Amino acid sequence: MRNAQILGTGSYLPATRVTNDDLAQRMDTSDEWITTRTGIKARHIAAEQEKTSDLATEAARRALAAARVLPEEIDLIVLATTTPDMQFPATATIVQHKLGISGCPAFDVQAVCAGFMYALNTANAYIQSGMAKKVLVIGADIFSRIVDWEDRATCVLFGDGAGAVVLGASEQGGIIASQLHADGSYLHLLHLPAQMSEGQICGSPFVKMDGQGVFKFAVKQLSAVADAVLNQAGLSHADIDWLIPHQANRRIIESTAKHLGLSMDKVILTVDEHANTSAASIPLALDAGIRDGRIVRGQKLLLEGIGGGFAWGALLIEY
Repeated sequence: MRNAQILGTGSYLPATRVTNDDLAQRMDTSDEWITTRTGIKARHIAAEQEKTSDLATEAARRALAAARVLPEEIDLIVLATTTPDMQFPATATIVQHKLGISGCPAFDVQAVCAGFMYALNTANAYIQSGMAKKVLVIGADIFSRIVDWEDRATCVLFGDGAGAVVLGASEQGGIIASQLHADGSYLHLLHLPAQMSEGQICGSPFVKMDGQGVFKFAVKQLSAVADAVLNQAGLSHADIDWLIPHQANRRIIESTAKHLGLSMDKVILTVDEHANTSAASIPLALDAGIRDGRIVRGQKLLLEGIGGGFAWGALLIEY
């Protein structure tokens, strides 16, 4: 069966690094308060002139270089983001233009922090059907622009960044199982209510989150979806070489690892330096693990994420 194999990965973080101590100089918080609750030590913040498409394009270029694939070889671009450059067109088309590509389909996917899972699954379907041979999948977000910097309960959690993968058709390995879910009845736990109307922003333009509610839901559903995707593939917890989770909160990640019987040595963890970069967090962690040599060909990777909506999912990949 034809599957989507990872040919190359790339990532990009804005130059400005903001530590917890930096935030403590601006608001009533501390490094201890943030680290104890989240595991976050620092985050990167986009420069004023940087757009989501800029971050995405740089990550894409690095992924293409790693894959040794030319931009014109790409048959499809799928970009997961919650912070597009503009209302329309899709930020994927802007990235397409910046890469010097024209003609191939390019569109955005909006599933917040689960967006990269949805984008990968979509790309895999295109490859399995024969509609595409090489697909560029990107997760990119600038959450620093949609958080209230007066609200220490939310603003300390997020950072900006982009990660990308180039997928190619393969008869061996690749994405071997996937599970996606959504339940809109939980939207009140994590959402951003703003919308445009007659030239005005209606509703709050900042992220609203019930931290405890999100934590409880995430711990339960991420464990369940991990089991489901392993059952689909006919594999067990012991078959996982690396867990690459959405990087939102270290305690959630530790809970999932414990459920799977994995030590934290088998988890790619970047939340300490990146914070929650939404759709970018999983591809950022994936690229980090590949580039530092921990992830090698033939290993089985479990990717999983959950985002506002709620939307959540997991993919099992043979790298």
